[in-house]
Amino acid sequence: MAARLAGRDPAGIRLIAVSKTFPAEAILALREAGQREFGESYLQETVPKQAALVSADLVWHFIGPLQSNKTRVVAEAFQWVHSVDRAKIAERLAMQRPDHLPPLDVCLQVNVSGEASKSGVAPSELPALAGLVASLPRLRLRGLMAIPEPTPDAALQRARFRHLRELRDALVPAVGPLDTLSMGMSDDLESAILEGATMVRVGRALFGQRSPAP
Repeated sequence: MAARLAGRDPAGIRLIAVSKTFPAEAILALREAGQREFGESYLQETVPKQAALVSADLVWHFIGPLQSNKTRVVAEAFQWVHSVDRAKIAERLAMQRPDHLPPLDVCLQVNVSGEASKSGVAPSELPALAGLVASLPRLRLRGLMAIPEPTPDAALQRARFRHLRELRDALVPAVGPLDTLSMGMSDDLESAILEGATMVRVGRALFGQRSPAP
């Protein structure tokens, strides 16, 4: 519906099912319904789920804050990382990505709301980080991600997502094509799609209310 309102082909928008805190059985049920891409944030629960679902042919997206002592597991076990916001994290992922795997697809997380408590690189620091990540071996810079401050104001939602799109477009002359805007969740995905999202990360609308984090 949102894609049609935006005059976009729904096939150009990838749905990432945010499965953190939900069991392997719930993931498998969605896989049987045709969903293949899943987003996780908590490695202590993700690794056992990945082992249980190894035959399900899934694409795993790491979407949470990433600490430097967790980068090896992410580099080895995920196809995408949406939350790179520091040079140190990017450099560790590049160093630890196994040679037998394809390059790790990476999005840079941008703090478009200016929240002091929010992860993400400041827009003013984005060009330098993007240039570094684009130069690293074993990584493939695909685009940007944001988790704006929640608001029911649709106009403000759209303004923040538009800002991310404009930041992405401004990087292209320096780093080359960037095809991904990872933005929009259950409560604001319509605004994100109207502003050009190519990936939306949806949990509650697919799985129901989430249990507290482990």
